[in-house]
Amino acid sequence: MAGRILVGTSSWADPGFVEEWYPAGMPARERLPWYAERFEAVELNSSFYAVPDQGLVDRWARATPAGFVFDVKLHRLLSRHAADVKSLPPDLRGEVEVNERGRVRLTPELELAMADRILEAVAPLDAAGKLGAFLLQLTPAFAPGKHRLDELDALLERFSPHVVAVELRHRGWVEEKRAEETFAYLSERGAAFVAVDAPREEHVPIMPPVDAVTTDALAYVRMHGRDAHGYMHGRSVAERFAWDYSDEELQEIAGRVRALAEEAREVHALFNNNRGADAPTAASRFRELIGQDPGPPPDAGQQLQMQ
Repeated sequence: MAGRILVGTSSWADPGFVEEWYPAGMPARERLPWYAERFEAVELNSSFYAVPDQGLVDRWARATPAGFVFDVKLHRLLSRHAADVKSLPPDLRGEVEVNERGRVRLTPELELAMADRILEAVAPLDAAGKLGAFLLQLTPAFAPGKHRLDELDALLERFSPHVVAVELRHRGWVEEKRAEETFAYLSERGAAFVAVDAPREEHVPIMPPVDAVTTDALAYVRMHGRDAHGYMHGRSVAERFAWDYSDEELQEIAGRVRALAEEAREVHALFNNNRGADAPTAASRFRELIGQDPGPPPDAGQQLQMQ
């Protein structure tokens, strides 16, 4: 039996959505419930920039129906991006190390402390059975030769038994013989490889359309659009990921997603082509094209966990 396919976007509060997709004048508090009537899942994007307030997370859990899933993007510091001290929880700012540019140095102690803060913050989603995967969107600077995948061991262990979906952004990790090593590493640790739809050009930070199921619990796919120039040179999210997917392109992606669903119990397909209403429009059309009813929601309290 094929796995359940959950479709959504890489945010519900993107400025473009507010301007072009939600009904005009809709209050901010009504947007998430309205979104959750149309999709089964969403990525929590704001957690990349700051650990969310637990009370706010609790309101999100209450505002969505049973079976709705939040995939939580991990803080930029954990994904090896540059992070300002002010992006950390106040109680962790006092003794952190910074580099010559004032960016936080990630130490083993700080990494685990940040992981604990995130787990505390999203506890209401966990309790409500609405916590999906933790998305680790690594920087392209996390490159083979300069880094090793086992540098992620402590982080993956800290989030266990929850699944961490690992998005690599240096294509060297999936080229030639290294691909087998990459998939084996993730599989051994119960982590999900994040497949992508991205521009079809061979630049280091553009991942090729490689699919792999590294845990039976989850396959994860993110759609970044196919504008190579924008991806490489855009300064804003809209410039980098702007793309209006055609039905032909969506059918191609649907084939990949269906194949992944044959190997995983659940597939999360998230659209990150964030310009105006492009992402929710593509996600809506994608749901129509796959012709799959999301099915009955899982029982309250059921969690997506590694096997």
